[in-house]
Amino acid sequence: MKPLYNIKILDFTRVLSGPYCTALLADIGADVIKVEPPQGDDYRHIGPFLKDGSSSLFATVNRGKRSVVLDLNNDADRNLALKLAADADVVVENFRPGVATKLGIGYEALSKLNPKLIYTSISGFGQTGPMAQRPAYDIIVQAMSGIMSVTGEPDGPPTLIGESVADVVSGLYASWAIMAALNQRHVTGLGQHLDVSMLSSMLALQPLVSARLFASGKAPKRVGNRHPISAPFGAFKSLDGMFMVAVLNDKLMKALAAVINEPSIPSDPLFATDELRFQNEGALRAHIENWSGQRSANEAVELLLAAGVPAAEVLDAKQANALVGNTEPQGQPVKFSAAVNAPLAPAPKLDEHGTSIREFAWKTL
Repeated sequence: MKPLYNIKILDFTRVLSGPYCTALLADIGADVIKVEPPQGDDYRHIGPFLKDGSSSLFATVNRGKRSVVLDLNNDADRNLALKLAADADVVVENFRPGVATKLGIGYEALSKLNPKLIYTSISGFGQTGPMAQRPAYDIIVQAMSGIMSVTGEPDGPPTLIGESVADVVSGLYASWAIMAALNQRHVTGLGQHLDVSMLSSMLALQPLVSARLFASGKAPKRVGNRHPISAPFGAFKSLDGMFMVAVLNDKLMKALAAVINEPSIPSDPLFATDELRFQNEGALRAHIENWSGQRSANEAVELLLAAGVPAAEVLDAKQANALVGNTEPQGQPVKFSAAVNAPLAPAPKLDEHGTSIREFAWKTL
Protein backbone atom coordinates (compact mmCIF):
# COMPACT_ATOMS: atom_id res chain seq x y z
CA MET A 1 0.00 0.00 0.00
CA LYS A 2 1.01 3.62 -0.44
CA PRO A 3 1.36 5.93 2.62
CA LEU A 4 -1.89 7.87 2.03
CA TYR A 5 -3.95 4.94 0.73
CA ASN A 6 -6.80 5.73 3.16
CA ILE A 7 -6.99 9.50 2.66
CA LYS A 8 -9.72 11.17 0.60
CA ILE A 9 -9.05 14.67 -0.77
CA LEU A 10 -11.57 17.02 -2.32
CA ASP A 11 -9.61 19.34 -4.62
CA PHE A 12 -11.17 22.66 -5.64
CA THR A 13 -7.88 24.06 -6.93
CA ARG A 14 -6.80 25.14 -10.38
CA VAL A 15 -3.74 26.31 -12.32
CA LEU A 16 -0.55 25.43 -10.39
CA SER A 17 -0.06 25.90 -6.63
CA GLY A 18 -3.05 23.84 -5.49
CA PRO A 19 -2.90 21.19 -8.22
CA TYR A 20 0.83 20.67 -7.51
CA CYS A 21 0.02 20.17 -3.81
CA THR A 22 -2.66 17.56 -4.47
CA ALA A 23 -0.60 15.83 -7.18
CA LEU A 24 2.11 15.18 -4.59
CA LEU A 25 -0.50 13.61 -2.31
CA ALA A 26 -2.02 11.57 -5.13
CA ASP A 27 1.47 10.23 -5.91
CA ILE A 28 1.57 8.61 -2.49
CA GLY A 29 -1.86 7.08 -2.56
CA ALA A 30 -4.45 9.72 -1.69
CA ASP A 31 -7.76 9.51 -3.56
CA VAL A 32 -7.98 13.02 -5.03
CA ILE A 33 -11.30 14.14 -6.50
CA LYS A 34 -10.64 17.18 -8.67
CA VAL A 35 -13.72 19.41 -8.82
CA GLU A 36 -13.74 21.47 -12.01
CA PRO A 37 -16.09 24.11 -13.42
CA PRO A 38 -17.91 23.30 -16.67
CA GLN A 39 -15.08 24.76 -18.77
CA GLY A 40 -12.45 22.86 -16.78
CA ASP A 41 -9.29 24.00 -15.04
CA ASP A 42 -7.67 26.93 -16.88
CA TYR A 43 -4.55 24.81 -17.38
CA ARG A 44 -6.47 22.47 -19.70
CA HIS A 45 -6.47 25.31 -22.25
CA ILE A 46 -2.87 26.48 -21.93
CA GLY A 47 0.03 25.00 -23.90
CA PRO A 48 2.35 23.42 -24.60
CA PHE A 49 0.04 20.73 -25.95
CA LEU A 50 0.69 17.02 -26.37
CA LYS A 51 0.04 15.11 -29.60
CA ASP A 52 -3.50 14.23 -28.47
CA GLY A 53 -4.31 17.93 -28.02
CA SER A 54 -4.24 17.88 -24.21
CA SER A 55 -2.20 20.32 -22.16
CA SER A 56 1.20 19.13 -20.99
CA LEU A 57 0.97 21.65 -18.13
CA PHE A 58 -2.32 20.19 -16.94
CA ALA A 59 -1.08 16.62 -17.27
CA THR A 60 2.05 17.36 -15.25
CA VAL A 61 0.29 18.63 -12.11
CA ASN A 62 -2.97 16.67 -12.20
CA ARG A 63 -1.66 13.13 -12.48
CA GLY A 64 -3.43 10.40 -10.54
CA LYS A 65 -6.63 12.35 -9.82
CA ARG A 66 -10.31 11.79 -10.59
CA SER A 67 -12.28 14.58 -12.31
CA VAL A 68 -15.87 15.66 -11.76
CA VAL A 69 -17.52 18.78 -13.18
CA LEU A 70 -19.57 20.73 -10.65
CA ASP A 71 -20.96 24.22 -11.18
CA LEU A 72 -20.76 25.63 -7.66
CA ASN A 73 -23.21 28.39 -8.61
CA ASN A 74 -25.81 25.65 -9.13
CA ASP A 75 -27.65 24.50 -5.99
CA ALA A 76 -27.71 20.81 -6.90
CA ASP A 77 -24.02 20.74 -7.75
CA ARG A 78 -23.13 22.69 -4.63
CA ASN A 79 -25.09 20.25 -2.50
CA LEU A 80 -23.21 17.38 -4.09
CA ALA A 81 -19.92 19.14 -3.28
CA LEU A 82 -21.07 19.42 0.34
CA LYS A 83 -21.83 15.71 0.44
CA LEU A 84 -18.37 14.93 -0.91
CA ALA A 85 -16.78 17.25 1.67
CA ALA A 86 -18.67 15.53 4.48
CA ASP A 87 -16.87 12.30 3.58
CA ALA A 88 -13.44 13.80 2.86
CA ASP A 89 -10.34 13.92 5.03
CA VAL A 90 -8.92 17.00 3.30
CA VAL A 91 -10.23 19.90 1.23
CA VAL A 92 -7.82 22.08 -0.75
CA GLU A 93 -8.76 25.36 -2.42
CA ASN A 94 -6.80 28.25 -3.92
CA PHE A 95 -9.48 30.82 -4.64
CA ARG A 96 -8.86 34.43 -3.71
CA PRO A 97 -9.75 34.83 0.01
CA GLY A 98 -13.50 35.03 0.52
CA VAL A 99 -14.51 33.40 -2.76
CA ALA A 100 -14.86 29.90 -1.32
CA THR A 101 -17.16 31.26 1.40
CA LYS A 102 -19.33 33.02 -1.21
CA LEU A 103 -19.59 29.75 -3.12
CA GLY A 104 -20.77 27.98 0.03
CA ILE A 105 -17.66 25.79 0.41
CA GLY A 106 -15.68 27.89 2.90
CA TYR A 107 -14.04 26.53 6.03
CA GLU A 108 -16.84 27.49 8.41
CA ALA A 109 -19.51 25.74 6.36
CA LEU A 110 -17.54 22.57 5.65
CA SER A 111 -16.07 22.17 9.14
CA LYS A 112 -19.58 22.19 10.60
CA LEU A 113 -20.47 19.32 8.29
CA ASN A 114 -17.21 17.50 9.00
CA PRO A 115 -15.31 18.52 12.18
CA LYS A 116 -12.45 16.18 11.26
CA LEU A 117 -11.80 18.00 8.00
CA ILE A 118 -8.34 19.39 7.20
CA TYR A 119 -9.25 22.47 5.17
CA THR A 120 -6.34 23.99 3.24
CA SER A 121 -6.37 27.44 1.65
CA ILE A 122 -3.53 28.52 -0.63
CA SER A 123 -3.43 32.18 -1.59
CA GLY A 124 -0.96 34.86 -2.55
CA PHE A 125 -0.81 36.71 0.76
CA GLY A 126 -2.85 34.77 3.30
CA GLN A 127 -6.52 34.77 4.24
CA THR A 128 -6.37 37.96 6.33
CA GLY A 129 -4.42 41.19 6.43
CA PRO A 130 -4.10 44.28 4.23
CA MET A 131 -2.76 42.38 1.20
CA ALA A 132 -5.20 39.47 1.29
CA GLN A 133 -7.26 40.70 -1.67
CA ARG A 134 -4.34 41.54 -3.93
CA PRO A 135 -4.18 39.39 -7.07
CA ALA A 136 -1.23 37.04 -7.00
CA TYR A 137 0.66 35.31 -9.77
CA ASP A 138 4.01 33.63 -9.49
CA ILE A 139 5.97 36.52 -10.99
CA ILE A 140 4.22 38.99 -8.67
CA VAL A 141 5.16 36.97 -5.59
CA GLN A 142 8.72 36.42 -6.85
CA ALA A 143 9.07 40.19 -7.15
CA MET A 144 7.66 40.86 -3.69
CA SER A 145 9.59 38.08 -1.92
CA GLY A 146 13.04 39.57 -2.51
CA ILE A 147 14.29 36.54 -4.42
CA MET A 148 14.57 38.45 -7.69
CA SER A 149 16.78 41.04 -5.99
CA VAL A 150 19.40 38.35 -5.24
CA THR A 151 19.13 36.59 -8.62
CA GLY A 152 21.18 37.72 -11.62
CA GLU A 153 24.48 39.43 -12.30
CA PRO A 154 25.63 42.22 -9.94
CA ASP A 155 25.45 44.85 -12.70
CA GLY A 156 22.30 43.41 -14.29
CA PRO A 157 18.60 43.71 -13.47
CA PRO A 158 16.73 41.63 -10.88
CA THR A 159 15.95 38.31 -12.55
CA LEU A 160 13.08 35.83 -12.42
CA ILE A 161 13.92 32.26 -11.46
CA GLY A 162 13.37 29.98 -14.45
CA GLU A 163 10.43 28.10 -12.88
CA SER A 164 7.13 29.13 -11.28
CA VAL A 165 8.84 28.65 -7.96
CA ALA A 166 6.35 30.61 -5.83
CA ASP A 167 3.49 28.40 -6.99
CA VAL A 168 5.51 25.23 -6.62
CA VAL A 169 6.93 25.95 -3.17
CA SER A 170 3.56 27.02 -1.74
CA GLY A 171 2.06 23.78 -3.06
CA LEU A 172 4.92 21.85 -1.50
CA TYR A 173 4.52 23.56 1.90
CA ALA A 174 0.76 22.96 1.72
CA SER A 175 1.26 19.22 1.17
CA TRP A 176 3.71 19.13 4.08
CA ALA A 177 1.23 20.98 6.32
CA ILE A 178 -1.62 18.66 5.36
CA MET A 179 0.33 15.60 6.45
CA ALA A 180 1.29 17.30 9.72
CA ALA A 181 -2.36 18.19 10.35
CA LEU A 182 -3.48 14.63 9.58
CA ASN A 183 -1.08 13.37 12.22
CA GLN A 184 -2.39 15.91 14.75
CA ARG A 185 -5.95 14.83 13.94
CA HIS A 186 -4.92 11.26 14.72
CA VAL A 187 -4.30 12.49 18.29
CA THR A 188 -7.04 15.10 18.75
CA GLY A 189 -9.77 13.77 16.47
CA LEU A 190 -10.30 17.28 15.10
CA GLY A 191 -9.50 19.00 11.85
CA GLN A 192 -8.29 22.56 11.31
CA HIS A 193 -7.84 25.36 8.77
CA LEU A 194 -4.42 25.63 7.11
CA ASP A 195 -3.64 29.09 5.72
CA VAL A 196 -0.77 28.82 3.20
CA SER A 197 0.61 32.07 1.78
CA MET A 198 2.70 32.08 -1.38
CA LEU A 199 4.64 35.09 -0.11
CA SER A 200 5.39 33.50 3.26
CA SER A 201 6.36 30.28 1.49
CA MET A 202 8.85 32.17 -0.67
CA LEU A 203 10.36 33.90 2.36
CA ALA A 204 10.73 30.52 4.09
CA LEU A 205 12.51 29.23 0.99
CA GLN A 206 15.35 31.72 1.53
CA PRO A 207 17.15 30.77 4.78
CA LEU A 208 20.55 31.94 3.54
CA VAL A 209 19.18 35.29 2.42
CA SER A 210 17.37 35.70 5.75
CA ALA A 211 20.50 34.81 7.73
CA ARG A 212 22.52 37.44 5.90
CA LEU A 213 19.77 40.05 6.29
CA PHE A 214 19.19 39.61 10.01
CA ALA A 215 22.89 39.29 10.82
CA SER A 216 23.85 42.52 9.04
CA GLY A 217 20.61 44.47 8.83
CA LYS A 218 21.33 45.03 5.13
CA ALA A 219 19.49 43.54 2.17
CA PRO A 220 21.72 41.03 0.31
CA LYS A 221 22.59 41.90 -3.27
CA ARG A 222 23.03 39.93 -6.48
CA VAL A 223 26.36 38.17 -6.89
CA GLY A 224 25.81 36.29 -10.15
CA ASN A 225 26.82 32.68 -10.63
CA ARG A 226 28.70 32.36 -7.37
CA HIS A 227 27.94 31.69 -3.74
CA PRO A 228 27.12 34.84 -1.75
CA ILE A 229 29.51 34.12 1.15
CA SER A 230 31.91 31.30 0.16
CA ALA A 231 34.57 30.73 -2.51
CA PRO A 232 35.42 29.03 -4.79
CA PHE A 233 31.76 28.16 -5.01
CA GLY A 234 30.11 28.87 -8.35
CA ALA A 235 30.45 28.82 -12.13
CA PHE A 236 33.79 28.85 -13.95
CA LYS A 237 34.75 29.10 -17.62
CA SER A 238 36.19 26.27 -19.69
CA LEU A 239 37.03 25.89 -23.37
CA ASP A 240 33.46 25.05 -24.30
CA GLY A 241 31.20 26.43 -21.58
CA MET A 242 30.62 26.81 -17.86
CA PHE A 243 30.97 24.27 -15.08
CA MET A 244 30.26 24.44 -11.36
CA VAL A 245 32.61 23.92 -8.42
CA ALA A 246 31.62 23.77 -4.74
CA VAL A 247 34.46 24.15 -2.23
CA LEU A 248 33.34 24.86 1.33
CA ASN A 249 36.28 23.80 3.52
CA ASP A 250 40.08 23.70 3.67
CA LYS A 251 40.30 20.00 2.79
CA LEU A 252 38.46 20.55 -0.48
CA MET A 253 40.52 23.66 -1.18
CA LYS A 254 43.72 21.60 -0.92
CA ALA A 255 42.28 18.99 -3.26
CA LEU A 256 41.27 21.63 -5.79
CA ALA A 257 44.68 23.28 -5.63
CA ALA A 258 46.35 19.95 -6.32
CA VAL A 259 44.13 19.28 -9.35
CA ILE A 260 44.90 22.66 -10.93
CA ASN A 261 48.64 22.16 -10.22
CA GLU A 262 48.88 25.03 -7.76
CA PRO A 263 49.37 23.30 -4.39
CA SER A 264 50.63 26.51 -2.74
CA ILE A 265 47.26 28.28 -3.00
CA PRO A 266 45.92 27.10 0.41
CA SER A 267 48.97 28.57 2.19
CA ASP A 268 48.73 31.89 0.38
CA PRO A 269 47.61 34.59 2.89
CA LEU A 270 44.99 35.73 0.36
CA PHE A 271 43.28 32.33 0.41
CA ALA A 272 43.96 30.91 3.88
CA THR A 273 40.29 30.86 5.01
CA ASP A 274 36.89 30.68 3.37
CA GLU A 275 36.24 34.31 4.28
CA LEU A 276 39.53 35.41 2.70
CA ARG A 277 38.87 33.30 -0.37
CA PHE A 278 35.52 35.04 -0.75
CA GLN A 279 37.08 38.48 -0.32
CA ASN A 280 39.71 37.65 -2.96
CA GLU A 281 37.42 35.64 -5.22
CA GLY A 282 38.57 37.41 -8.37
CA ALA A 283 42.20 36.45 -7.87
CA LEU A 284 41.26 32.88 -6.96
CA ARG A 285 39.02 32.63 -10.03
CA ALA A 286 41.92 33.66 -12.23
CA HIS A 287 43.99 30.73 -10.93
CA ILE A 288 41.18 28.25 -11.56
CA GLU A 289 40.22 29.55 -15.00
CA ASN A 290 43.86 29.63 -16.11
CA TRP A 291 43.67 25.84 -15.68
CA SER A 292 40.10 25.21 -16.82
CA GLY A 293 40.40 27.51 -19.84
CA GLN A 294 42.65 24.91 -21.42
CA ARG A 295 40.13 22.08 -20.99
CA SER A 296 36.56 21.21 -21.85
CA ALA A 297 33.98 21.46 -19.12
CA ASN A 298 33.62 17.67 -19.15
CA GLU A 299 37.37 17.12 -18.70
CA ALA A 300 37.60 19.69 -15.91
CA VAL A 301 34.67 18.11 -14.07
CA GLU A 302 36.02 14.58 -14.43
CA LEU A 303 39.43 15.59 -13.02
CA LEU A 304 37.83 17.42 -10.09
CA LEU A 305 35.46 14.58 -9.27
CA ALA A 306 38.35 12.10 -9.33
CA ALA A 307 39.98 14.19 -6.61
CA GLY A 308 36.79 14.33 -4.53
CA VAL A 309 35.95 17.95 -5.38
CA PRO A 310 32.20 18.52 -5.99
CA ALA A 311 31.81 19.68 -9.59
CA ALA A 312 29.29 19.45 -12.42
CA GLU A 313 28.64 20.53 -15.96
CA VAL A 314 25.70 22.90 -16.46
CA LEU A 315 22.98 20.79 -18.08
CA ASP A 316 19.79 21.79 -19.83
CA ALA A 317 16.42 20.28 -18.86
CA LYS A 318 16.63 17.52 -21.48
CA GLN A 319 20.09 16.47 -20.34
CA ALA A 320 19.10 16.60 -16.66
CA ASN A 321 16.08 14.35 -17.13
CA ALA A 322 18.09 11.94 -19.26
CA LEU A 323 20.69 11.80 -16.48
CA VAL A 324 18.20 10.24 -14.07
CA GLY A 325 16.28 8.27 -16.68
CA ASN A 326 13.08 10.35 -16.70
CA THR A 327 10.91 9.73 -19.75
CA GLU A 328 7.84 11.53 -18.35
CA PRO A 329 7.21 14.42 -15.93
CA GLN A 330 8.78 14.04 -12.50
CA GLY A 331 6.48 13.00 -9.65
CA GLN A 332 7.34 13.26 -5.99
CA PRO A 333 11.01 12.31 -5.63
CA VAL A 334 11.02 10.11 -2.51
CA LYS A 335 11.27 6.32 -2.69
CA PHE A 336 9.36 4.55 0.08
CA SER A 337 10.86 1.20 1.06
CA ALA A 338 7.55 -0.01 2.53
CA ALA A 339 5.34 1.12 -0.34
CA VAL A 340 4.83 0.24 -3.97
CA ASN A 341 6.58 2.78 -6.18
CA ALA A 342 4.22 2.30 -9.12
CA PRO A 343 4.22 4.38 -12.33
CA LEU A 344 2.26 7.63 -12.11
CA ALA A 345 -1.37 7.47 -13.21
CA PRO A 346 -2.28 9.93 -15.99
CA ALA A 347 -4.24 13.14 -15.48
CA PRO A 348 -8.00 12.70 -15.95
CA LYS A 349 -10.06 13.94 -18.86
CA LEU A 350 -12.61 16.59 -17.95
CA ASP A 351 -15.43 14.96 -15.92
CA GLU A 352 -13.94 11.54 -16.68
CA HIS A 353 -15.12 10.18 -13.33
CA GLY A 354 -18.18 12.38 -12.97
CA THR A 355 -20.81 9.65 -13.28
CA SER A 356 -19.26 7.33 -10.70
CA ILE A 357 -18.54 10.17 -8.25
CA ARG A 358 -22.08 11.56 -8.49
CA GLU A 359 -23.64 8.13 -8.08
CA PHE A 360 -21.45 7.41 -5.04
CA ALA A 361 -22.26 10.76 -3.44
CA TRP A 362 -26.01 10.56 -3.83
CA LYS A 363 -26.37 6.86 -2.98
CA THR A 364 -24.04 6.51 -0.02
CA LEU A 365 -23.64 9.88 1.69
